[in-house]
Amino acid sequence: MSELYHLTIAEAGRQYRARTLSPVELTQAYLDRIEALDGALNSYLTVTAERALAEAKDAERELMAGTDRGPMHGIPYGLKDAYETAGIRTTCHSKVLEHNVPNRDATAQKKLREGGGVLLGKHALWEFTFGGPSFDQPWPPAKNPWDTRRALMGSSTGSGAAIA
Repeated sequence: MSELYHLTIAEAGRQYRARTLSPVELTQAYLDRIEALDGALNSYLTVTAERALAEAKDAERELMAGTDRGPMHGIPYGLKDAYETAGIRTTCHSKVLEHNVPNRDATAQKKLREGGGVLLGKHALWEFTFGGPSFDQPWPPAKNPWDTRRALMGSSTGSGAAIA
């Protein structure tokens, strides 16, 4: 299937458990999609491709061995860059935190990781999740995927653009 990124979480999980799809295949499909489109959208501030593939391989190995951590096991996801991620830069899309690398995970990230989720990367947002798009930050704001001349509204702009 060439458009694996259209699968729902539930369908991907069913296919994993039926062994008709692997977490590595789905993760690679998402990484390929990010590489193909995100240069024009800026939905990701950080892509964690190597880590994602390693997590997908771990999930695949566990699922094949009969270990099932739940509905997110092996499912790729992106995380808003306001959530701390141990060892991965977390900036809140601000120059103030441009070099911030936390030593712990936020609770949401911890739960997703414990459930076997596969982190693709960190999404753009409005600086510190409020205000509006800022064009003087170290990274450009996320763009509307349907018309890149139009601005996105709301603090989860990168997440919205990536999902669309």
